[in-house]
Amino acid sequence: MSDTSDTCDTPDTSDSVSRRSALHLLGGATAVALAATAGLPSHAHASAARRAAAVGPRVERLVARLTLDEKISLLHGATDPNSLGQAGYVPGVERLGIPPLRLADGPAGVRVERHATALPAPVLLASAFAPELARRYGQVIGREGRALGQDVLLSPMVNLIRTPYAGRNFETFSEDPLLSADLVAEEIKGIQSEGLIATVKHYAMNNQEKDRESIDVRVDAQTMNEVELRAFEAAVGAGTRSVMGAYNKVNGAYAAESGELLTGILRDRWRFQGWVMTDWHAAHSTVAALTAGLDMEMPDGKYFGAALKTAVQNGGVSEEYVDRAVRRVLTAMDDFGLLDASAPPRPDRDPAAGAAVALEVAKAGATLLRNENGALPLTGPAARSIAVVGPTGAIPFVSGGGSAHVVPDHADSPLAAIRSRAGQGAQVSYALGEDLFGKALPKGALSAGIDPEGQQVAAGQTWTYDGTLTVEDDDEWTFVIHYSGARPKVLLDGVDLFPVASGLAEYFAGGLVSAAPDGLAVRRKTLDLAAGAHKVEITAKGGPQGQTFRLRHVTGATRAQDVAEAVKAARAAESVVLFAYEDATENQDRTTLALPGHQTHLIDAVTAANPRTTVVLNTSSSTSMPWLERTAAVLQMYYPGQEGAAATAAVLFGDCDPGGRLTQSFPADDDRHPVAGDARRYPGADGVEEYSEGVHVGYRWYDAKGVRPLFPFGHGLSYTSFAYEDLRVDRSGDGLDVAFTVRNTGRRDGVDIPQVYVGPSPDLQLDQAVRALGGYRRLGLRAGESRRVTVRVDVRTLSSWDPRRHGWVLGTGRRTVWVGASASELRLSATVGV
Repeated sequence: MSDTSDTCDTPDTSDSVSRRSALHLLGGATAVALAATAGLPSHAHASAARRAAAVGPRVERLVARLTLDEKISLLHGATDPNSLGQAGYVPGVERLGIPPLRLADGPAGVRVERHATALPAPVLLASAFAPELARRYGQVIGREGRALGQDVLLSPMVNLIRTPYAGRNFETFSEDPLLSADLVAEEIKGIQSEGLIATVKHYAMNNQEKDRESIDVRVDAQTMNEVELRAFEAAVGAGTRSVMGAYNKVNGAYAAESGELLTGILRDRWRFQGWVMTDWHAAHSTVAALTAGLDMEMPDGKYFGAALKTAVQNGGVSEEYVDRAVRRVLTAMDDFGLLDASAPPRPDRDPAAGAAVALEVAKAGATLLRNENGALPLTGPAARSIAVVGPTGAIPFVSGGGSAHVVPDHADSPLAAIRSRAGQGAQVSYALGEDLFGKALPKGALSAGIDPEGQQVAAGQTWTYDGTLTVEDDDEWTFVIHYSGARPKVLLDGVDLFPVASGLAEYFAGGLVSAAPDGLAVRRKTLDLAAGAHKVEITAKGGPQGQTFRLRHVTGATRAQDVAEAVKAARAAESVVLFAYEDATENQDRTTLALPGHQTHLIDAVTAANPRTTVVLNTSSSTSMPWLERTAAVLQMYYPGQEGAAATAAVLFGDCDPGGRLTQSFPADDDRHPVAGDARRYPGADGVEEYSEGVHVGYRWYDAKGVRPLFPFGHGLSYTSFAYEDLRVDRSGDGLDVAFTVRNTGRRDGVDIPQVYVGPSPDLQLDQAVRALGGYRRLGLRAGESRRVTVRVDVRTLSSWDPRRHGWVLGTGRRTVWVGASASELRLSATVGV
């Protein structure tokens, strides 16, 4: 779905799959069926069929020889005796040659103890609208996963962006079902072509982090099938061999023990042939879950360990269900050559190749939201006198928190990249603007007995302090503790400043703010302090290796000084590049669309001092921008991975065109978006959440309600301009061929992503979108170049799910087709009979 010529764009790649890839994608008695859905070339069919003939008997022989205990050991996680830092482990059965499985997180790179390529966040990948790039993104992860000793990747995530507050929006692709389906299918093909088993997640309706372990999502069949499930079905069609069941309930039943989801839809309708595992600690039963279609409990065996053995022995469940689950796991392993030693040797990592893809993705997904009077690219005096402002200008913001966090090979700061690109003779200054990690406490503020900038605690020792903090003026204080071991306990006037959080919240605290530049862990506490003396008590344990901790602070006074220095730098420079951040993580949702901290005030102050200010957003999802009209440009970079600094500099200086478009609508504020003002819709009330918006997710809701977003789905600016001409729509089989001409009308080479939208059918008495994305094409065009393109709109996009018929029905009649630069900027239209 792309056709390119720009240096920042992505070349076409073949849809062919290597013979070895085909062998790993296919298996069991399903080789022919999967081959039909996975887009395999014809030459692979015979090879896959020959392998399929041997798979069944081998697995059946193993199942017959396994004891009940051995079978059960294959159906739940355990502690890895030789852990590589991965998320999960399933022991093998050595006496029968069944190897263990290691399972690693990996939405944006392989999450283990060792270094891996930190790719841009999936939402930035998606912004490129380039499925073939998603395949190469998957290939990097697939190769590195195997090189780093892993067998299963716990990715990709494909839940739709339903609420702008969801903490993992950066880990997924889009608010649109078609775009999500296209991308997840290609990424899975890329991952599995390298011999790593992919796991699509979180099945299903896991569209928020708040109350994710208990919320009951109530959703009608049409909405579920048309909106959330389309991408999961595409993942199955692409050959994914594992599915992760979600934490939440769906229509009253936990997703990981829902017979409708795990058997009725996944296996009976879609013919999925792999195994289903839980999300971590998402199992809730033994017999009910197993019989519903769950095959594996992770990361332990609370329900699928001793409890399962007891259930089999006392007749609570037939051992045939255990055999069924074991067979599913072993068949997938055998398809990937793990049972007969036919898997290729584990490759070495190729950091250079990974870095090249990371850079390409970050450039291709960079999305220019605003560019007044050609503020970008930086040229002339604006490129030779620059003030860089903001903490993430000097500290690389590589990835979000939680499962997505990767230990990168390297990561330069944007400041360093901008200085390098600006070259000798340029003046590039820097101002912090917003302090994330605190300043040293004023000398003498703490009574004697502590070194707040580097207190050492010896191994095996417990260090205590009982002293006084003297505060000169009433002010808001943010205490910031940096620590290398167990977090010290700090009491201020008897109040614990940094209590241990419950559950995963203690471990998932963000990809930026949770660690200082030198690697020490960080926690914060903000409160108002009155002038005078305050009692401070600290207890710190050295642990087995000893530790160092620091106690720092940020106050209203220090913030004012930081802003003043940023304003001074802005006034002295010809142009300003201000980096703003928002640090999202698994296990918690955002509470507002506004930038965190005092960044809005910083942007207001800097833009007032220098209107030639570009704001670069390193954020997880949509952001409200009350300061927008005072900026010269806004560049959305999300979490850009280890090569993010180089990619950002390349776009700022015009070395490439900003190639991305929004895959989600950006609301104007917290009061105007699809889930605003209705607690039943989000975050839920009394444990229940209703998807009452129906099929009108994302941009469809804005169209249906006549609400104008801040920026629409599909929006993104180029450094050149494009015209669309000569629209022609023809019926072709059960779908439509939409042909039109795209012309680069500017003086620069550039990237465009024209989008095709389709209106509702007059013949269906079902809820339908005002318009829905039907297809798109990524183009790189030279200055003055024109190209005729044809976008295919498939029968699924033209169909609706009819709950009465329990199936898809084609939307016939006269339908409108639009071609546009976004969901709101529609330039061509025509009608066609379907």
